Amino acid sequence: MNCPCCNHRDIGKIGTKHYYCRHCCIEFLVYRGKLTLYEIAEDGSIDCLNDLFYETELSGERKWIL
Repeated sequence: MNCPCCNHRDIGKIGTKHYYCRHCCIEFLVYRGKLTLYEIAEDGSIDCLNDLFYETELSGERKWIL
């Protein structure tokens, strides 16, 4: 699996369908074929990045089913 942001392969699994890219420090969740991106803030909280992207930009041609 590659990171949806940087396309790097250094992905760790945090939980069920929840992943973390060690290269760009983005968390992402794949649920029912939809991708949700999260950025880790300085205080340790996570901020959803989906409002910055359109759904077509996130999914593209790929189906996010794992």
